[in-house]
Amino acid sequence: MNLRQRGATLVEFSLVLIVFLMFLLGVLDFARLLYTWNVTNEATRAGARYAVVCATPADSSRILAAMQQRVPQIATIDVAWDPAGCDTTNCEGVTVAVTGLQFTWIAPLPGALAQAIINMPGFSTYLPREMMRYDPLIC
Repeated sequence: MNLRQRGATLVEFSLVLIVFLMFLLGVLDFARLLYTWNVTNEATRAGARYAVVCATPADSSRILAAMQQRVPQIATIDVAWDPAGCDTTNCEGVTVAVTGLQFTWIAPLPGALAQAIINMPGFSTYLPREMMRYDPLIC
């Protein structure tokens, strides 16, 4: 064996390993992005359900706390009761929306090629009045 080529295999392995790990971390980060998208969508549905079943129109902090149990990154929500200014006896429905949620890449490759922070789209769910009833198992 030629003494000049002794470390060539180690150098090639290290270069291929770096590319492989960057690719693997990119795939894992993309999966994390899709998971965050899905969980946030489900959190808006659960927040609307919580608003309909347990909360009053003036009680958006409890709805936010219930949603943050699923997605801690949610900082603010918009709760719109239909019609505006209603109470639990005459509301027709509720819309819960999450806006301004940001996703940060962990892997270096997607963060370098794309934006390091992605602004997620708004998520919103509407539930009608017919769903409104008190449920002690949820509240």
